[in-house]
Amino acid sequence: MDSYDVLVIGGGPAGYVAAIRAAQLGFKTACVDAFERNGKASLGGTCLNVGCIPSKAMLDSSEKFEMLQHDFAEHGINVQGASVDVAQMLKRQSGVVDKLTGGVAFLFRKNKITSIHGLGRLVRQDGDAWIVDVAGTEVKAKHVIVATGSSPRALPLAPFGGHVVENSGALSFTEVPGKLGVIGAGVIGLELGSVWRRLGAQVTVLEALPGFLMAADDAIAKEGLKLFQKQGLDFHFGVNITSVEQDETGVSVTYTEKEQEVTARFDKLIVSIGRVPHTQGLGADAVGLALDERGFVKVDHHYRTNLPGVYAIGDVIGGAMLAHKAEEEGVALAEMLAGQAGHVNYDVIPWVIYTSPEIAWAGLTEKQAKEKGLSIKTGQFPFSANGRALGHGDTRGFVKIIADAQTDKLLGVHMIGGGVSELIGEVVAIMEFGGSSEDLARTVHAHPTLSEVVKEAALATDKRALHM
Repeated sequence: MDSYDVLVIGGGPAGYVAAIRAAQLGFKTACVDAFERNGKASLGGTCLNVGCIPSKAMLDSSEKFEMLQHDFAEHGINVQGASVDVAQMLKRQSGVVDKLTGGVAFLFRKNKITSIHGLGRLVRQDGDAWIVDVAGTEVKAKHVIVATGSSPRALPLAPFGGHVVENSGALSFTEVPGKLGVIGAGVIGLELGSVWRRLGAQVTVLEALPGFLMAADDAIAKEGLKLFQKQGLDFHFGVNITSVEQDETGVSVTYTEKEQEVTARFDKLIVSIGRVPHTQGLGADAVGLALDERGFVKVDHHYRTNLPGVYAIGDVIGGAMLAHKAEEEGVALAEMLAGQAGHVNYDVIPWVIYTSPEIAWAGLTEKQAKEKGLSIKTGQFPFSANGRALGHGDTRGFVKIIADAQTDKLLGVHMIGGGVSELIGEVVAIMEFGGSSEDLARTVHAHPTLSEVVKEAALATDKRALHM
């Protein structure tokens, strides 16, 4: 029986990063993963294979097509006869995924990590170690890390299959649907709806909540809704789905909105109503691994489960279901196992929606800060007053900074605009060190850059923005 210091079950962002960091720290490490793509083992989990990476590839392709149609003429670039080759887009998407999943396999070889393909199942404790079954073969490890991730939540009325798809299915349409329905106006629904809307689909978004992006700052949500509606996304809020029926040609969705019953017909229907922890096949019941009422693995602040020597990280423990949060937990846990002070600051985890314009935030919203009884000051600055944004031809959106009125400590940052996924990092770094809006405002920013909007928003918290 092969024996390891650390055995990771799951090869997604939480699992593969935990394995790499554990190996760097000198642990004999193995990673068990059952994911297959095109009939072959493929590391990287949902994120690399059917989530974050392929969706960003398709978002980029579709945005370029839309720019070609609507934006290039302003720059004096005239193109006629532009068309969409969905097959080539999918081929490019697949190539990007291949490079990154292959990159994880290379990193495993480089760090001497044993990669074991198959479903990992906790079997029994053997002294101070655990026995894990992988496709009928048992392996032993002193420390077992559960990083099995999450799965798309299905709508009971509309199980996945046929014309009803989740994120992976929505990334593999072979042609642009004429009418596309999206249930759920969250991150995944917005991104995937945006992809196919740009390529020509008529997109209708049905959301059960009464408002748009209610987790974001109110100012961001209001601006985002206005811009997305202008693009042609048709939103319906506070809806109650009562029936989903599909046949050979499409899907009929019946819902109530403002006490009115409506039936809409779609060629395809994307269901994006969240994700649930993936523990199927793990053997949790057999070994007594404690799960909470929603099925997430219970852990303490050191990612320890109720079973000695068994830990859990990533989506399977709940919290923000984000790849970068999962990666940081993998690093922190590996360092804790090595006796170091691993730590994740959950208060400043950035959230990003890769639509056009992009949306990004970290820390408290204005509403949350007030609910905590904090005295705050805010600063806001638009991209329309920024030279680089004007040069790009994209002046949508703004940056909003929230700081403590007494201490000036940065409490939150909220952005909507082109490239804000890249801009948010500097504010998160300053927040990580407990910095102030003054620290941000007095940091020299290159000119002309979009990042100057961040600096000006920080200046605006003291009503001293320079270019507005």
